[in-house]
Amino acid sequence: MFLGVPVPSFLLLTLGVIAVVLAVNSRWPRTRGRIMFFSWPLAWFLTELALHFSVLFVLVGAVLIWAGALGSTVGWAGAVTLLAGVTLILAPGVKALTTPVTVNPRLPGQFIEERHQYPRLHVLLPPLAWWRRDVEKRNNITYHRIGNLELKLDATLPKKPYPGKRPAIMNVHGGGWTTGSRKQQGLPLIGHLAANGWVGFNVDYRLSPRATWPAHITDVKRAIAYVRAHADEFGIDPGFIAITGGSAGGHLSSLAALTGNDPALQPGFEDEDTTVAACVPFYGVYDFVDDERVLSPGVRWVVQRMVFKRRRGEDPEPFRQASPLHRITRGAPPFFVIHGVNDSLITVEEARRFVRRLQEISAQPTHYTELPGGQHAFDMIPSVRTIRVLDSVHLFLDVLWREHCTQNQKPTH
Repeated sequence: MFLGVPVPSFLLLTLGVIAVVLAVNSRWPRTRGRIMFFSWPLAWFLTELALHFSVLFVLVGAVLIWAGALGSTVGWAGAVTLLAGVTLILAPGVKALTTPVTVNPRLPGQFIEERHQYPRLHVLLPPLAWWRRDVEKRNNITYHRIGNLELKLDATLPKKPYPGKRPAIMNVHGGGWTTGSRKQQGLPLIGHLAANGWVGFNVDYRLSPRATWPAHITDVKRAIAYVRAHADEFGIDPGFIAITGGSAGGHLSSLAALTGNDPALQPGFEDEDTTVAACVPFYGVYDFVDDERVLSPGVRWVVQRMVFKRRRGEDPEPFRQASPLHRITRGAPPFFVIHGVNDSLITVEEARRFVRRLQEISAQPTHYTELPGGQHAFDMIPSVRTIRVLDSVHLFLDVLWREHCTQNQKPTH
């Protein structure tokens, strides 16, 4: 007994309350104050693994019922609360299963050749995305040294032999420009593309507060230059290197794509080619000037205090120069921008403004998809929603690669 209530009954009620609280947080996560750094991870995890959590809650509840939890009124209250919580948790999971990915404008073309489908077993067991056996890994490659610091990248290559040079894609990790690693993010996408003949690179870069802007983007550009200079070692076409990234990586990948060969951002290697063939940013930050106050107070604080180490109001020009929204030109490469509607760290309006500006100015196509129910960092977990997005990204890049090969009269596979 606990406070006069049978222990199984008390535990069942507690389980039900936890389920309801988690479900409510996943629908309406906090976006202000320190609590957001706890609220968002819980919302992200529960949203993308809704089916897994639902099964877990049901199994634990069944064990408690078997142990006699329904022997009291408290137990019955717990059962009703648990049922409500599981129903609320399941809703986004069902929505993810039934809602297609809509790309605007519609992606042209279709896959012509047989391709590797993303392993559906990864949906059941997401950690398998980190241990794919159908690709080759070359890890811990140093692409630049700064004193005693070694900046590294990991390469993921197809195991299946392909004729000719392969297309390449580079992933830039997120983490608010202060945390994160090449080992953590972009792996479902990079693995999927590598299994389909691409060569993928996950890169690290210097992080704040130790590093001050523009060190971050300079490192990303060094990585692009390194990959292009070592194209023969990786069997890639140096003329086709695409770039992607999420969150801070979405910002850095977009800025790199829009500032190819900008000497101000590549000191010491001004003459090296840092252009890219395409960019696929996920839930990125595109405007540090933020006149419309779209960014959350937490993001603004990190950018000013830890990344730039100066206030925007005192000198806005460096913030403008670091904003992809303000670096768009007619010569921008093709873009495919992706954002979740339910993103609680970087609102979807950030992406909408960026896409509108790209479509107004750029001569190249700009595609955009909003994911109903999608939370920040959704693509780190190979859920049903993620797999559909990866297929769309693959098609976008595949069309561009085929156009590149046709123009240069090269075989694709």
